[in-house]
Amino acid sequence: MTKKKAPFLNREISWLYFNDRVLQEAADETVPLIERIKFLSIFSSNLEEFYRVRVATMSRLSNLNDKAKNLLGFNPKKVLNEIKNIVVKQERKFEQLFQATLINELAQNRIFILNETQLNVSRGEFVRNHFRDRILSNLVPIMIDLEKPFPELKDRYLYFFVRLSKKSSKNEKYALIELPPDLPRFLVLPETNGLKFIILAEDIIKYCLDDIFYVFNYDIIDAFSIQLTRDAELDIDKNVSDKFIEELKTSLDKRKKGKPMRLLYDTEMPFDMLTVLVSKMKIEAESLIPGNRYHRFKDFIAFPNVGSKELEYPPAPPIKVSGLHRTESIFNKLQEKDYLINLPYQSYDYIILFLREAAIDPKVTEINITLYRLAENSRVINALINAAKNGKKVNCLVELKARFDEQANIFWSSRLEEEGVHVNYGLTDYKVHSKICLVKRMEKGRAVYYANLATGNFNEKTAKLYCDHSIFTSKKEITSDLLKLFTALNKKTVVKGFKHLIVSPLESRTKLYALIDREIKFAKQGKPAYMILKVNSIADEGVVEKLYEASNAGVKIKMIVRGICTLVPGVAGYSENITVISIIDKFLEHARVFIFGNNEKEEMILSSADLMSRNLEHRVEVGFPVLDAEVRQEIRDIIEFQLQDNVKARDITRLNNNKYHKNRLTTKIRAQVQTYNYLKNKHQ
Repeated sequence: MTKKKAPFLNREISWLYFNDRVLQEAADETVPLIERIKFLSIFSSNLEEFYRVRVATMSRLSNLNDKAKNLLGFNPKKVLNEIKNIVVKQERKFEQLFQATLINELAQNRIFILNETQLNVSRGEFVRNHFRDRILSNLVPIMIDLEKPFPELKDRYLYFFVRLSKKSSKNEKYALIELPPDLPRFLVLPETNGLKFIILAEDIIKYCLDDIFYVFNYDIIDAFSIQLTRDAELDIDKNVSDKFIEELKTSLDKRKKGKPMRLLYDTEMPFDMLTVLVSKMKIEAESLIPGNRYHRFKDFIAFPNVGSKELEYPPAPPIKVSGLHRTESIFNKLQEKDYLINLPYQSYDYIILFLREAAIDPKVTEINITLYRLAENSRVINALINAAKNGKKVNCLVELKARFDEQANIFWSSRLEEEGVHVNYGLTDYKVHSKICLVKRMEKGRAVYYANLATGNFNEKTAKLYCDHSIFTSKKEITSDLLKLFTALNKKTVVKGFKHLIVSPLESRTKLYALIDREIKFAKQGKPAYMILKVNSIADEGVVEKLYEASNAGVKIKMIVRGICTLVPGVAGYSENITVISIIDKFLEHARVFIFGNNEKEEMILSSADLMSRNLEHRVEVGFPVLDAEVRQEIRDIIEFQLQDNVKARDITRLNNNKYHKNRLTTKIRAQVQTYNYLKNKHQ
């Protein structure tokens, strides 16, 4: 009798269930109104990237033969159909939420989003003047000849598909209007009797179409918005050479012309117009997604709050870290103990201060750092440049292949090199995704090392939104391993044999399995055995099977997984001892924390790696033990709040219905609020 195949949820489908949790936040009436609109924006932005990358990959896989599909373990075409069915339902839910709920709630707060049909004479005049002064010169319509090839639409740009016609004849003409991406999306109109009015750029343009097409003798102008999402995967030579940056720049240009993955169209568009559009663009049926009036909804992340402060989450001032002061040396402090920064609850300034002190301290001789995603105006970069100017040796590994951040990273790499920083453009076969920094300081004639290791990027912008842990340490167990790692990276190689760090791509899987096997051994001996795993995603089949094995051995496994979860909890014979929750709230849960019972000698590891095949085998990732007891307890307390969350946590089950997590606690526990208050009480 053949063994039943272990249960796995397709990763693409699992991701869509995650994005549905984002949509839940937009529907949650306890979330402030403007924040709900922002969650719609996040949902839309997520879906856009999903089509550009994951659906694009799935589309390529659908061209494989049956033998290759059998090796995959699923039928890509079937998955693509399932994706479309789920997305269409989600888009309907999105549209209902925005049009029927949130617009009404804005109106209850005396805020009105007007379209081109709702302008009175004075507001119409204001809009037309704004159009003529600020917008008209940026618009150049493309007149379409149906006998010639259709113009190439740019990836993620907003367009109007326009039809010009006359009441008296069947003569028709078609045109495209491209909206510049830097065109301000929202215009706040003059207030009237305490009523606030906002109009979108596309409605301004629709109101003023006659100003654009005045040279034509047509009396009917129909315009409907469309947006194309293209395949965004790069097609580049893997060899990291002097030509690599030029190759990358070329590939980024190609990205704009990738295969169409999704055409969003306004469902108000007449069928005959849509037919012309689809036939001329040669769009496949599965790529055609009925949308709403407004596309590129990710711009709504900047929706202006013209109402009261209560319509947004109140600002939470960053909490200080007890023991660290701006006017005292961080290096002196680290000689005594480790320090933990819990982002975004505590300020990212501590990381900047660490780099700034390294830049000016005469005893510091060398700084090594890996950079993956950088902020637009990066103080991290400024500190490194100043260090180089002060005569320090600065080795900076910038990962040029960080998806959608390539252009920014190319810019910063050039800037660093101009200022005397030694820039390493990464490795040939692996992305460097680790978040590590090592500072060498000469003390009494010998080299002493200080380190910062984190679960999130050296990026002060995302550090205000992402929940991550960042640790400062001078412990030799950590710094000696980091020195070995940086020595290898600076030679563009990967090595193994680390005593304390868990480093991908050569050791992570083996060491992770060994830690799980240790819990299995304890469980089989009748000893307490458990794991708590917090990650963004789990999709590696080998890890999932290993966790099923541990569950069957009696190991109690609690998981906190924000995004993709291909593991199916609660299945008899596989995962009866596994529970999974997902927390979606004000901040994005980004930390990776692995806790092992270790026969009542609990061990904790933080990591830059998720439980995905790419993190274990195709990237340089660093997991590091939390050796300081006080730091370990602080993280443990925060994890406990998350496990107790009964406000923003959802249960991940085989039903995939994203039900909110209920527990026996009579009080409401919202982990992010609880964490902020806990840190505030402890550190201030």
